[in-house]
Amino acid sequence: MSGSPGRRGVPRRIVGFHRDEEGHWVADLECGHTRHVRHNPPWQERPWVLRARDRRQYLGFPLDCVDCPEESGV
Repeated sequence: MSGSPGRRGVPRRIVGFHRDEEGHWVADLECGHTRHVRHNPPWQERPWVLRARDRRQYLGFPLDCVDCPEESGV
């Protein structure tokens, strides 16, 4: 699950989830940044965001943070 096409980020672990103003799921990353994790077939297949039990299983899973500078450490 990388960021924008052609733009790689730094892997950061998911530490929680919340919904944005429009009700879309957002992953809270260990670095303090966030990342949308929408289930929007056929473009984004993430059915695990729809159920709390499934989201809990993704805590600690790395996502690319495109807001972190590559050289920074957490």
